[in-house]
Amino acid sequence: MPQTPATPTNPLVTGAEIARIAGVTRAAVSNWRRRYDDFPAPAGGGGNSPLFDLAEVQAWLDRQRKGQDLTDEVHLWQVLRGAYGDDILGGLADVAQELAAPEGEKPSALPDRSVRLARRLAEERSPAEVVNALAERFTDSVRRAGSDQVTSPRVARAVRHSVGDVPDGAVLFDPACGIGTLLLAVGAGRGTRRYGQEVDARSARFAQWRAELAEPARTEVRQGDSLRADRWPGLRADLVVCDPPVSDADWGREDLLLDPRWELGTPSRAEGELAWLQHAYAHTAPGGRVVMVMPASVAYRKAGRRIRAELVRRGILTQVTALPPGTAAAHALPVHVWELRRPRTPDDAATTVRMIDLTANDPDDPLQPRPEQVTDVAQIDLLDDLVDLTPGRHVEESHRDYVTEYDTLHRELAEQMRRMSELLPGLTAGEGSGALDGASVGVAELVRAGLVQYADPEPVSVSDQLDTDFLQGFLHSAANSRRSTSASGTFRFDGKGARVPQMDITAQRRYGAAFHALREFEERSRRVAELSRQIAALAREGLGNGALKPGDRP
Repeated sequence: MPQTPATPTNPLVTGAEIARIAGVTRAAVSNWRRRYDDFPAPAGGGGNSPLFDLAEVQAWLDRQRKGQDLTDEVHLWQVLRGAYGDDILGGLADVAQELAAPEGEKPSALPDRSVRLARRLAEERSPAEVVNALAERFTDSVRRAGSDQVTSPRVARAVRHSVGDVPDGAVLFDPACGIGTLLLAVGAGRGTRRYGQEVDARSARFAQWRAELAEPARTEVRQGDSLRADRWPGLRADLVVCDPPVSDADWGREDLLLDPRWELGTPSRAEGELAWLQHAYAHTAPGGRVVMVMPASVAYRKAGRRIRAELVRRGILTQVTALPPGTAAAHALPVHVWELRRPRTPDDAATTVRMIDLTANDPDDPLQPRPEQVTDVAQIDLLDDLVDLTPGRHVEESHRDYVTEYDTLHRELAEQMRRMSELLPGLTAGEGSGALDGASVGVAELVRAGLVQYADPEPVSVSDQLDTDFLQGFLHSAANSRRSTSASGTFRFDGKGARVPQMDITAQRRYGAAFHALREFEERSRRVAELSRQIAALAREGLGNGALKPGDRP
């Protein structure tokens, strides 16, 4: 495949980008490549991800009348993709700097074509809107690639909802601010000051220039690793928001064992998210809040139990919200939003934790929970051996109707026991000798005669001369069980050695009815055992938590 380098005047695009330009699905683009011999050949990329020359694609779309008009925004995005390649964030930061910086600080690397397009767009709408639109395109491209590199719009909406109104003059902080999504999404009050830190230099630079366009001189983003090299050691914020890196075992534990930020306990290597949580909490002023996005597993993993217990015991954790599956960008697993508050005094600490379970909702549904989706849980009810902070567990338990459930189980248990008593067949004394000691016939002979077929799991009668319940009942009799039991004690049906007594069909049906009743009796007895376990556990739990109390009779 010839490799044509991408340049500002010769940008390369993927099949997915062609689909967006043409307003069709990616499958349609793949179909065009197969059906049309004149579709542009790949100009780069690999066999599984070819890249195409944008000018050739646009010309082909025009000839076929399949394309849409290329807007200046799309054109600018494609030119930036061609000029910067994998460093597209650098291109976005250059555009933001071009529109925000004074004349002497303009970026030198930005292609002239991009400058003209960006300025023309900024004349039609505000420079901040232009840059935010490019940021949305970047977020969308990352999401489609299955990455959590940036905070998804749905997560940002959930955090904004959890934060609510922010007082005028508040101090906001995001220690892992990325491109500034959360840092700029909350707190619209007058005089709000925003501070951020981001380990990726390109993201930090873009976030800073985005902020310069939104609210000059009131936001500062510093580059660096927040856990290993805190660039804001003395900052105490009214609100800390964060969507931290997840599943990062290399967060610096060995270098930070004695760090004073671990006031709730030193996180294990596997609990990097709890390191970020404590870092955020260390930056809160008295009365300040933390609103942090967390993987659902942090709520119950064994390694984090002690830190979770301290969060609850000290009255720091105020709310956990389980968001709907699909809220995060790269997977359908649910994520949580944890809310913490630093007490001003010991008497100011929380005594309950609000649990909200939205996991049954669509990710685009309203975020206000229904009454049955929320409950307030007392500290003592959380401080067990697990300290499981999963909202669904507590919400379901709090809305459990113990009385109705107990009555329902009680009625079913009584009905099952009544039916069991009725199922026991009426039996009288027999002749004493084994039924198989008299005239009998082997099952193998019945098979050869066409009266029986082997089925799964037991043979069945295929003749009106033989009753199936009679056949199967005697196959499980003690005599046949001995024949079918191996030296190790395991049961295996012996089709050759098994025998049944010879009886007329009327006698067979009498025996068959008794065997059938006994089989149903055994099935119901297993159900009774399960119901007995359930009702005993429910009664103990209900008596223990106050949902049930003893009645007039024991």
